[in-house]
Amino acid sequence: MKSTSDQIEDIKNHGYSLDFSTVFNHAFENYKKIALYSGLIILVFSVLFLFAFFSVLVAYYGVESMSKDFFENLENQKLSYLEQLISTLGISLLSGVLAPFGAGFLKMADCADKDEEFNVSTIFTYYKAPYFAQIFTATFVIAVVGAAISNVLESIGLGLLGGVISISINFFTYLVIPLIVFGDLKALDAIKSSIIVVSKNPLLIFAFFIVGLIGAIVGVFACCVPILFTLAFNTSMNYATYYGIFNMDEEDPIDAIGQSDLE
Repeated sequence: MKSTSDQIEDIKNHGYSLDFSTVFNHAFENYKKIALYSGLIILVFSVLFLFAFFSVLVAYYGVESMSKDFFENLENQKLSYLEQLISTLGISLLSGVLAPFGAGFLKMADCADKDEEFNVSTIFTYYKAPYFAQIFTATFVIAVVGAAISNVLESIGLGLLGGVISISINFFTYLVIPLIVFGDLKALDAIKSSIIVVSKNPLLIFAFFIVGLIGAIVGVFACCVPILFTLAFNTSMNYATYYGIFNMDEEDPIDAIGQSDLE
């Protein structure tokens, strides 16, 4: 079977084709297998994250400061250039640290697709070598570039354009994480490869990108389906899109990479 790098080269030279209904049906069937479990995991860790976040705020500002006016002032506060830089780096670092957690849902989707058992520990699969460094680096680079461009454009009164560019960056890097965890690519190679793949069929990939986002937030409008239980649809769409473009090795990529490292 061709390596991911060879498949990228073929795509670069010849392009590729995808069937929307096939990818969507694959994503939906996969989503049904992971929706409940992933929703419960997101719920538990969201509560833990919020508790930790508010604990830090209380420790830093004091419990007496926690009011509606405080949060409104915090939201409307205009940051200096240095504060913007620190904020950008801080958010980018946090994004990089949390990214392997999100990638764990891709592993869960892969296990469900292969009818393999998965559990809570599956979410932490990519917090180990060689995955963590590559996922962290890719996410950090994307976050820094996107935030830096947005901040510069917003400072000159072009905030809307900055938002469009940020969305475009996320769109063209749509396949970065799957290329790292399933394709065994390094961070920068995954970013470049994602841009190549997306640019070869942008309209169809954009359709998957948008459908995944809409499916993820549908819980906001469907009161009987909490959004925590629909977020996983975006993961399934991401997984199914990658699966439709690349030939995925039947062998567990974690085991394969581990063996190659030993060699």
